[in-house]
Amino acid sequence: MNLSNPEVTIRRINGDDKAQWLALWQGYLDFYRADVAPQVTDRTFERLGQDEQVYGLVAEDAEGRLLGLMNLVFHPSTWSAVGYCYIEDLYVSPQARGRKVSEKLFEQAYRLAETRGSDRVYWMTQEYNAPARSLYDKIGRRSSFIVYTR
Repeated sequence: MNLSNPEVTIRRINGDDKAQWLALWQGYLDFYRADVAPQVTDRTFERLGQDEQVYGLVAEDAEGRLLGLMNLVFHPSTWSAVGYCYIEDLYVSPQARGRKVSEKLFEQAYRLAETRGSDRVYWMTQEYNAPARSLYDKIGRRSSFIVYTR
């Protein structure tokens, strides 16, 4: 399940990632001016590596540093016989931006969704997140709800 190049590997999160993941998670929460209770963060981290419905991906460099995270939620839909994949969280550290880390995370999410038979991959972002929206406009379709699908 690794998507590799000389610089970045995309893989499922594991228990050894917690300290680095927490730093990325906090950066993500700070960007969105959000607070999540510590017990929710702990439970989320647990589920990302063990649960098949809530699935965590990380981007890692050759030295073992985590560069980004993507959290997926696979769920049934009343509009689909097989269900959807929702990208709930995506964050790339400021130092890793411009290295196509987000694109690599999306590629792996698409592969996972296809493997699981999901009809749709979708996500949303804040209206003010112009850099992310610039990417999303290239790789997805904007809905009237500012939800992207592929």
